[in-house]
Parts: sequence; C-alpha cells; structure tokens
Amino acid sequence: MPEPKNALLLSIRPKHAEKIFNGIKTVELRRIRPRLKCGDLVLVYVSSPTKALMGAFEVASVTGGSPRQIWRRFNGKSGLTKSEFNDYYDGAKQAFAVVLKRLWKFAKPVKLTQLRRNRTGFRPPQGYHYLTVEEANRIGALDLQRLSSN
Repeated sequence: MPEPKNALLLSIRPKHAEKIFNGIKTVELRRIRPRLKCGDLVLVYVSSPTKALMGAFEVASVTGGSPRQIWRRFNGKSGLTKSEFNDYYDGAKQAFAVVLKRLWKFAKPVKLTQLRRNRTGFRPPQGYHYLTVEEANRIGALDLQRLSSN
C-alpha cells in the first residue's frame, strides 16, 4: 500500500461495513463533502457492537450533486435501498459520494481497547475525524502487517 497523503477515520455501522468488505458497497455516501481526494486513505472504524478498526480503502474520487443526481449515478453501488437513501438525504440539497478504489481488510481487527492503549484519549468519531499519517500510525491503523488485499 502506498503511503497515503491524508487519512480519514470514518465510523460506519456494522451492516454497512460488512457490505464494503464484501464488495457490495463501492460508494460511501455523505451529507457533507469530506476533504478527500484521489489517493487519500479512509480508515473504517466499525461502530457498536463491533467497536474495532476493521480496514481501509483508498479513495478513487469524491463526487457531489443533488441527492437525485447521486442516486441516479450510484444507486446500485451504495448498498442502500431507495427508501434508505431518501431517509438519509431527507432535507439535503447536496449529496456526496466517495468512490472506493482499493480495499484492505485487517487480518486482525484493532479493537477499541487496543486503540485506546495505542493513543491515550482515543475516541472513535461520531461520524468522521481527520488524522495525520503520524496519528494513524500511532493507533496502529497503518501497520502494513495487518493488511491483506481484498
């Protein structure tokens, strides 16, 4: 894996993370445009009850538009039904799609207890949190021995 330019720690619900790592979900949807570009790294923290850093993906691109435009372009790749999509974007004028390029799943997930041992005061993000490469290394997120191509 090449050294990323930026890293984003993203909390994802278990059912959506499973779809990412199974290759069903190849687009991560957001209501707010993340400061990401091609080649950046997104670290996937799976929320409760899993509570672990499960892997990462490289960003291919970030696309914005109206929710209707994003649905038309990415509906089969988001892992959401039309109803779930509409609920998520209810009231939003803008929608953003982070397109996954390459995917890595940790051979051994980094549990929340380990993340807290690696970095005092570590808290999983409610939605997302930007990290420097140094911070990502400190919590064990860029340990290449943990990664296996998916």
